[in-house]
Amino acid sequence: MITLGCKVNQYESEAIEKVLSDMGHTPCDPRWINGQRLSQQKVSDVYIINTCTVTRKAAMQSRQVIRQAIRANPDALVIVTGCYAQTQPEVIADICGVDFVAGHREKSRIPDFIFSLPKNNDTPAMMSVQDIGRETFFQDMPVTPIGSRTRPFLKIQDGCNACCTYCIVPYARGKSRSMPQEQVLNKISELKDNGYHETVLTGIHLGAYGQDLFPQTGLYELLLQIRDRELIDRVRLSSMEPRELNDKIIDLAVGWEGFCPHFHIPLQSGDNDILRKMNRPYQREYFRDLVLNINDTLPHAAIGLDCLIGFPGETNKAFHSTYKLVESLPVSYLHVFPFSPREGTPAWNYSDKVEVGKVRERCRVMRSLGNEKKKRCYEKFAGKQLSVLVEQNRELSTGMLKGMSSNYIPVLIDGADKLKNSIQTVTITRVSENLMVYGNLK
Repeated sequence: MITLGCKVNQYESEAIEKVLSDMGHTPCDPRWINGQRLSQQKVSDVYIINTCTVTRKAAMQSRQVIRQAIRANPDALVIVTGCYAQTQPEVIADICGVDFVAGHREKSRIPDFIFSLPKNNDTPAMMSVQDIGRETFFQDMPVTPIGSRTRPFLKIQDGCNACCTYCIVPYARGKSRSMPQEQVLNKISELKDNGYHETVLTGIHLGAYGQDLFPQTGLYELLLQIRDRELIDRVRLSSMEPRELNDKIIDLAVGWEGFCPHFHIPLQSGDNDILRKMNRPYQREYFRDLVLNINDTLPHAAIGLDCLIGFPGETNKAFHSTYKLVESLPVSYLHVFPFSPREGTPAWNYSDKVEVGKVRERCRVMRSLGNEKKKRCYEKFAGKQLSVLVEQNRELSTGMLKGMSSNYIPVLIDGADKLKNSIQTVTITRVSENLMVYGNLK
């Protein structure tokens, strides 16, 4: 199984792997070279490639990985699924060596028919890609993925109704759909029974959780149930839209030790004109007040931002507005992306494109600011104690234990293997020049 893209894709891939393992098949972990190239030392009989198309680069990487898998074993069965398969199935089917293209509605059925598919050496790939926009119910695998992650993802929502003008995801994932609340609670309980201490609740539009259920509910109500039933030691949220990260959710983290104080919020732009053009439902002033409120309520919380640079019409003044806003805010890290026009979105046809060189330079400037923010965040906790979940695998270059604090600081610790997959109190001792954080056990 080869996975590109977001946490939701990773969750779905792990679920497919779990079903196949339960059927008696052995997952083969393709070794990676430089992040994307398959090692020739280890080949599989079947490659399932879960693709991404959120940017042109992601789509290109998806095509590259498909071709690398075919070269690794030309006789293997090659199945391609995911967002790129959903939006551009014909492009994938035309790649010589691909046998089957499965859309999102068919993804969960891959384990059922995988070994009845023929190898198409000289014929076009078979395709089963239905209109995802017609999907009205949350579709999940019949198992809870039990993989190698110490902090497993749990997909509780899929799809998006927001339709930002730059985003292909609603066309790839369809309308917002939620896992029923009791099913979520049962899956979290199952994770705890299997020895996990933390789960990351994830979705395409996580803050919309429950709005499509009957009776209607929401993320806050779900979190209350997780807390009151004491289902697991720690819960972490993945990305949350600014308008949906409300005071009730923020305040819940104050008195609940199991709620990881970590909020990842897409800003995209700090310029009001660009935000309107993006169809983002807030202004810079609202976003500023939100971040300041989180910081005032939870001074130790990690706050991460997404910044989309080079959107059509982004002038030097507009970029400066974004930079100055981020510079002024107490944020912990940035994810910086260059604008990537996606065919089928409104922004594809916008004429006032920003020069590639300018976009590249602005991304460099923002990433430099992000490194400064991260350094200040890490150094702020020097000498302080943090709750750290120790990961299963050691850090390769140092051989030290590595763990993640509740407020999203990766920490390296000297310690014995018996500490793996346990929550420890760690005192932060130093932050290196390359932003490695070191700590001592209490």
